Amino acid sequence: MILHSTSRRATQARETPVRVLLTGANGGYGRTLLDQLRRLDDMVATQLVDPDVAGTTRMLDELGVPADRVATPSTVAETAAALAAGQVAVIADGAAVDWSAADVLVEATGRIEAGHGYADTALDHGVHVVMVSKEIESVAGVALSAKARAAGLRYLPGDGDQPANLLRLVAWVLDCGFDIVALGKSSEYDLAFDPATGVVDQAGTTVDAPGLADLLELGDRPLETVEARAAQVASLKRSAAADHCEMTVVSLYTGAHADVEGMHYPVARPHELADLYATREDGGLIGRTGSVDVFSMLRLPGEASFAGGVFVVVRTGDPVTWETLRGKGHVVSRDGRYACIYWPYHFMGVETPLTIAAAVDGGSPVAEPRQHTVLAARSSSALAAGTTFRVEGHHHEIAGVAPVIVDPDDHGVAPYYLLSGARLVADVAPGELVRLDDLADVPAAALAAYRTGLALGA
Repeated sequence: MILHSTSRRATQARETPVRVLLTGANGGYGRTLLDQLRRLDDMVATQLVDPDVAGTTRMLDELGVPADRVATPSTVAETAAALAAGQVAVIADGAAVDWSAADVLVEATGRIEAGHGYADTALDHGVHVVMVSKEIESVAGVALSAKARAAGLRYLPGDGDQPANLLRLVAWVLDCGFDIVALGKSSEYDLAFDPATGVVDQAGTTVDAPGLADLLELGDRPLETVEARAAQVASLKRSAAADHCEMTVVSLYTGAHADVEGMHYPVARPHELADLYATREDGGLIGRTGSVDVFSMLRLPGEASFAGGVFVVVRTGDPVTWETLRGKGHVVSRDGRYACIYWPYHFMGVETPLTIAAAVDGGSPVAEPRQHTVLAARSSSALAAGTTFRVEGHHHEIAGVAPVIVDPDDHGVAPYYLLSGARLVADVAPGELVRLDDLADVPAAALAAYRTGLALGA
């Protein structure tokens, strides 16, 4: 059987394929995007930027790209010659990028100085930007978006990760006319619980939590139940900087704030979300309607994962309508006042061609971002002057500080990822926010972009 898509993306007529420049190419995200682009006739990855040139070329080999179609140029002229010969250019850094041969940049380095530099330079050269690096987005997204708009270009968060996926879901929910109470995502890793053994497995880290067996249902006191569940898994690290960063990005585009600066992180099962993310007067967690949040999914053997998924909790209407929908398997609170609408997945770079097409063709439902909130850094312990901060690990954490989502305050609060490589020039007491005046060696261009974003207002 031959299937024909009727989607707008698939029916766009293009004389030549969209030329995609990918930075941060040698990673899980880059690999999924490159594999997907090979399936599409109207897009092609032409330049791949990553310091690990050898690793990137090995990845292309594993993806089935013939060796004679791969070049490793070190100058712009060499890159131009490679592209003219129909080769993929694998480049160590931006010095050899041929910007005249790119239509869309997909920025996926995750590093504040490099990623901001690539995005800013792309816009200078008339190249649309699809931003995958949430770290750069949280600091400089407002300024980059404004710069793109002024130049008649597109700057969009990339489909395939939770922020853009949640924004698409929110657009659908609002278009349907719902009143949103909470919106968010699952935490990075499920809590997989086996009642037979009493063991919880979180991405390979296990703890004994036999008490969870008696806490699988919310009961008459839902908030007490989720607190008891959290106590059972207290030794596991469930909060991640990546979660806070992603929800800050969503805040920039929606105006939503965090209900509490560290977010609630209830240990929950998906069918419970409409009960837990009700307002406080109705027995739920939410004190500020329209709050972003993250939950830790409690999953039993054989149950599908929600890791990577996004959700929106809305107020319902006619009770008969919503009992009908409950009967069809939709998630409705026990009192019938709230419902949860969700997508339990994201597919990384597999989905990003949707955003690449939107950048070239227009039509994205994403609003212009504003600095409604700041992803800030609150000290976990006393920090001495002279401390230098480093972003480390898979989740891009910074030792000594905790990520929190707070309101902007006239240039004073330092964005979390501006701490990358920065040095303290003053002591910071435990529990205090790190401020820009406390820092030296802050990435200058990204700081200027952040201040530009603040000046644009919320």
